[in-house]
Parts: sequence; C-alpha cells; structure tokens
Amino acid sequence: MASSATRRTAPSPAPAAPTAVSAPPRVGEQIQRLRMERKLTLDDLSRAAGVSKSMLSEIERDKANPTIAVAWRLTNALGVSLDQLFASQRTHETIAVSGPHEIPTLDGHEAKYQLRVWGPIELAGKFEWYELTLQPGGALVSNAHEPGTREHLTVLHGSMEIEADGEAKRLKAADTARYQADVPHAIRNAGKTEAKALLVVIHG
Repeated sequence: MASSATRRTAPSPAPAAPTAVSAPPRVGEQIQRLRMERKLTLDDLSRAAGVSKSMLSEIERDKANPTIAVAWRLTNALGVSLDQLFASQRTHETIAVSGPHEIPTLDGHEAKYQLRVWGPIELAGKFEWYELTLQPGGALVSNAHEPGTREHLTVLHGSMEIEADGEAKRLKAADTARYQADVPHAIRNAGKTEAKALLVVIHG
C-alpha cells in the first residue's frame, strides 16, 4: 500500500541526513545453521519440507528468498516457528521500518502475477495481507484454504474477476469483494491493462 505525508516547511531547513538502509535478513544462513544443528542433509530437509533440493540450496546461499509458504514448510520441518527464525535478527525498536528489499515477493511468471507480502511473518497462517499485481491474462488460482478462511480483495486500479465456488464477480477500481476461501477460488485479470489490488486473508 502506498501512503502520503504532508510536507512541512521550516524557516531554515537543515540538510537532510542520509537514511541508513539496513541489510535484508539473511534467512538462508539461519536455515542452514538450524539444518546443520539437527544433522540434516539438504536431501533430508528437502524431503521433510516438500521443497526441492535446488530451491533449498538457493535459499541457504541467499540467492533466493523463500515465499511465506516455503518458509512455513521449512520451519515446520526444522521444528521452529517463523517468529523464531527471525528472532535473533530483530532489535527491540519501538518503530521497526522495513525497506522495499525486505518485503518478500512471489513472482508467478507463467501465471503473470506478483504477490508482495506486506504482513509480518509472525502472523503467517493467521492474518495475511498482500499487494497483488496481475498482468493482462494473469491469474492467481488457489486451492481451498482451512475451513472458515475468508479473503477480502480491494482493487486499487484496473479491473479483476473473482471466482469462488463456481460463482464469478467482476470488480473495477475501488470495488471490494469479500468471499469464502475455504473453497477453490481464483483472481483473474481479464482486462487489457495491468491490475493491482490489496488482498487480505483471514484464516479460519
């Protein structure tokens, strides 16, 4: 989501101090350390988590960032929570700011979609929100989530079509759809221009 702030003009503005950019969390190093502590090979963890060995190797070498679903499977296989995975990298700040490079992003090139994971990692599987971008002809197709799960989709620009349990609705910019997500469902861009939306998932 984008936000705007009102600019205040001071009588004698001082030069702005450079903003410090923090390094992205080294998730791969953490996963590798946990795996080795448990005396697991790449093959062992790959099979236990249902993640391909090549993907796991890329993640451990910090060549790729795991999606929220992949991180969830890896931490479950390692016997830790997502929160614990990042615990050692956190500082006790009153206000924690994440830069663009720290936001996990899932690209579905063939399906022509991009999901940016705006929700904090510790709420994964409970309450999640994403920025969904669909290219023309793109679709995000999902299997049924846990019973009672609902999704809330607000179109920011462009138009999208929601399909859930055999019913379909067309949405234009500023429209919001609320629907069951414990059934097979899909979000599609049937238009000719890029479409973007805020997607909120509340798990059952």
